[in-house]
Amino acid sequence: MLDTPAISATDVRSAADLIQGVAVRTPLLEFQPLNEAASGRVLVKFEGAQHTGSFKFRGAYNRLARIPKEARVSGVVAWSSGNHAQGVAAAAKLLGIPATIVMPADAPSIKLENTRALGAEVVLYNRLAESREKIARELANTRGAVLVPSFDDPFIIAGQGTIGLEIVDQAGQAQAKVTQILVCCGGGGLIAGIATAIKASAPEINLYAVEPAGFDDTTRSLITGQRETVGPNAASICDALLTPRPGELTFPINQRLLSGGLVVTDDQVRAAMRFAFAKMKLVVEPGGAVALAALLAGIAPPAGKNGDTVVVISGSNVDPTLYAEIIDGR
Repeated sequence: MLDTPAISATDVRSAADLIQGVAVRTPLLEFQPLNEAASGRVLVKFEGAQHTGSFKFRGAYNRLARIPKEARVSGVVAWSSGNHAQGVAAAAKLLGIPATIVMPADAPSIKLENTRALGAEVVLYNRLAESREKIARELANTRGAVLVPSFDDPFIIAGQGTIGLEIVDQAGQAQAKVTQILVCCGGGGLIAGIATAIKASAPEINLYAVEPAGFDDTTRSLITGQRETVGPNAASICDALLTPRPGELTFPINQRLLSGGLVVTDDQVRAAMRFAFAKMKLVVEPGGAVALAALLAGIAPPAGKNGDTVVVISGSNVDPTLYAEIIDGR
C-alpha cells in the first residue's frame, strides 16, 4: 500500500491545461425518460463523444505529451483490449510518436481495425494463455520504448480525472445538486482520477465503482482492504473492464475516496444498452454501460432527498455484430 497519494487535484488541473483544445470537452446530458426510470434527476457524462469513442484519449495524450522529445523516436508500447489502444494510437499520431499496442486476439474487430487505422502496430496475444504485460514489457525493453500502462500511471490517472473537473463545472451550469457519481471500473484509473478531482472541491459527493459480475475485484477489495484477484473462469461481455485486479496505484486512491462498489450482470448491461439506444439515442459499449445499468436495475443507492446522480458512460466502441444482437434482444 502506498503511503502518499499517486496524484493530487493539482495534477488533474495540470492535465486539463495540457489537453485543452486537443481533447473534446464532452457533454453532460439529461434525458427525461432516464429521469423517469430512475425516479430522480440524472445527468450523463457521455465519453462516447471523445476522440476515438472513449475517455482513454485524455490519459493517453497527457502521458505521451510529457515524454521528452528526444525520447519519442523510440516510440511507445501499450497493452489494451481496445479503448486504451485507440487512445494511445491517436495521441501518438498527433505527437508523431511510433506506437505499438499489444491487444487480445479476441478483441472487438472495430477496436482492432481502428487502432491499425490510426497508424499503430498491433501485436496480438491469447488472453487466456499469455500475459499482455509481459509481452509489452519485453517489447519496450527490446526497442527502448516508453511503456504506457492502461491505468496504473500517474499521468494516465490525472488525464482521466479531467472528466471530474468538467462534471463539476457542467453540473453547476445545469444547477444540479449532485450527491453521487457512478463510474465504470476496470483497473480503476478512470474513477481514481475522477474521485481525486471531485473530492477536492466537493468532498460530500459519493462515488461508486461499477463492475461486471465476475470482475468485481475492486468492489471486493474495498470490502477486504487488500487488492483482490479475479477468478480464473470469469467471463463477461464487458471487454473494456476485464482486468485481473485493481491497480497498485489506483487502489489506494479508490480505497481512500470511494463510498463503495456496485456489481451488475451482463443481462443488466444488455438492458442498459437497449435503453440507451431506444430512449437516449446513444450507442454505448458494454463496459461503458455498467454505471447506467446499476442505476436502471435499482442497484445504485438512492441519491437522497433533492439529490441528483451523475452517470459516466465511458465509451461507445462496440462490436457491430454484438451490438445488433443486443439491440434485437438476442
